[in-house]
Order: sequence, then C-alpha cells, then structure tokens
Amino acid sequence: MSAPFMSVHRCCQRWALLVAAKRAWSSSSASPPPLHTRLLLFLTQRFYDVEMLLSWRFQRRRRGIEKKNAYYGYTQRFYGPDIAAAYYILSMKGGFRFVGQPEWFRADQRGKFNWQFLDHKDTPLEEVNMSYTLINYTGLANLEGQRSLRTLSLRGCPEVDDWFLARLHMLQDSLEELDISQCPRITTGGLAALRNLKGLRRLDVSSLPRISSPGLVIILLEEMLPQCQIIATGYNLSLRQEGREGTEERVHGQR
Repeated sequence: MSAPFMSVHRCCQRWALLVAAKRAWSSSSASPPPLHTRLLLFLTQRFYDVEMLLSWRFQRRRRGIEKKNAYYGYTQRFYGPDIAAAYYILSMKGGFRFVGQPEWFRADQRGKFNWQFLDHKDTPLEEVNMSYTLINYTGLANLEGQRSLRTLSLRGCPEVDDWFLARLHMLQDSLEELDISQCPRITTGGLAALRNLKGLRRLDVSSLPRISSPGLVIILLEEMLPQCQIIATGYNLSLRQEGREGTEERVHGQR
C-alpha cells in the first residue's frame, strides 16, 4: 500500500471516528455521552493536531538541512574553490587541514571558528573531518574541486546515504582514506559504489546498522579494493568466516 493512500486512509479513519463521537454526543440531549465516547473525541482531535505538528517540524528540519548544504557559489566566485570549501566545512562544524600545513581549522560546539583560513587562498585541502555533521549529497558539491583531498571522515553522519557514496567518484583520483562508520542510512548497495575509489588505502565501515550480511559484505569489499585495508568492527566476526566459507564452496562447486 503506497504512502499517499495510507495517509488518505488514516484521514478517513479519523474523520469517521470524529463523526461517530459527535453523533453519540448529540443524540441524547438529556444525558451526557459516556466517558469513553468523550475520551475518543478528545484523543481524535489531539492526535490530528500532534500529527500536523510533527509533520511541520519534519518539513522545517529538512529545509534547514538543505539550506546548510547549499552550494557556496558566491564565495567560490570571489575567493576560489578552496576557500569556499573551507568555509562550507567550518559552517557545518567540521574541520580540515590545508596541503603542506600542520594546523587544523575546526569549528567549536557553538559554530565559532578562526577566520585565518582566509590567508590560505589557492591552497587545496588535504584532510577533511565532517564526522557527526549534517553533510548530505547536495553539500558534497562544495568539495568537488578538491583534487588533493586525501582523507575524508564521515563517521556518524545521519544524512550520508547511498547516493552520497555514489557521488564520491569525483574524489577517485586523490582519496586514500575514508571513514563512513556509524552512518545509519548506508546500505549494501551503496557500498558497491566504492569500487570507483581505486586509490583507497583505508576504509572504515564499522557499525553500519543497515548492513544485513556484514561478513559477506566485507569479503566483497576486499575483492573490489584489494589494495585497501578494510576496518569493520561492531559486527559478529563469525558471520565473516561463514561468508568466506560459503564463497569458497561456490568456487569449488564451479570447478
């Protein structure tokens, strides 16, 4: 049953309950309606109000996330792609390091940061840490021009999904280390897109809740990226062994 049909169905159910309650209330002018009828009417009205409030809050939150991940084209035109990318990262409460510079620029918990990064115009980024931020597929466009980006950490990012991983191919010539652990929206299908990152040397896929067969997935990642170290903690390691044994049995069967 589709989502729109379910929504209409719920509205019809609420309306029917509301009408039934009102009829019961008005049918007898001499005596008040039973307690359960009055309670039903109250809950029906309140449920509708709460559902509308939750829907409004969800839509407002989505608009806020999209606004945060907007493309910083204006900043890029005036300061170049490197400063624009740096400003986007700091505005999202992330951190980064420029190529050839030991200092990390980071935003604090209140979103405050040091504006001295403006002194490094035309200096590309080498390491970026966006862990636990709201970066999404749209915001990734702000890093598209970073051809020297070697390390990217996305640990615990709630908006990183399969579409996000598919777009990482734009960093395939430079990216060596990637951390996507604890990202709740990544599935097995999204991990398959990482085959384009042939330069990866370290990949952390620990504690991905939507991975149903972690043992088999780890084996497939090792086959896709033979030069890459796969970090996968937070899973039942016995599943990995079972998956490897199953793969070997299929290979022997084909022989």
